[in-house]
Amino acid sequence: MKHIFVNQYNSPCGDLLLGSCDGQLCLCDWIVERHSECVERRLRWLLVADWVEGETDVTREAAKQLDEYFARKREALDVPVLFAGTDFQKRVWNSLLEIPYGMTISYGEFARKMGVPRSARAVANANGANAISIFVPCHRVVGSDGSLTGYGGGLDAKKYLLDLERRF
Repeated sequence: MKHIFVNQYNSPCGDLLLGSCDGQLCLCDWIVERHSECVERRLRWLLVADWVEGETDVTREAAKQLDEYFARKREALDVPVLFAGTDFQKRVWNSLLEIPYGMTISYGEFARKMGVPRSARAVANANGANAISIFVPCHRVVGSDGSLTGYGGGLDAKKYLLDLERRF
């Protein structure tokens, strides 16, 4: 059986749980996240791995890059990521990687750009299931009127991240 090595990272806008498996980041999830148990179960099941506390080179590098991101010294986070989800979810998560730093997009526009214009709700659900926050920038997706909508770390964390990126 494989292992998902996890350790806590304290960010300026909330605590995160970093996790790696097979030399890739598979988790950067908000500890206050309402669905953290579901995320853990999904990762353990899909990656056929157990949960072990401890750091790895990947989680140390992820923490270093997050430190630089929060210090406004880094825009691009480039730790290799491992997605655990359905094919559609993986497609959404890969598309999130294409949203430029400091920019936002509505769920509807995001769905249109993905070629599934009638699937804004499905895109929003996949976005919400993203287990690799910040590295896979789901915080950059907003409501059709530009309003902040649900976010695993809470709306205050989402606002913090968007403000951080706007002032770079």
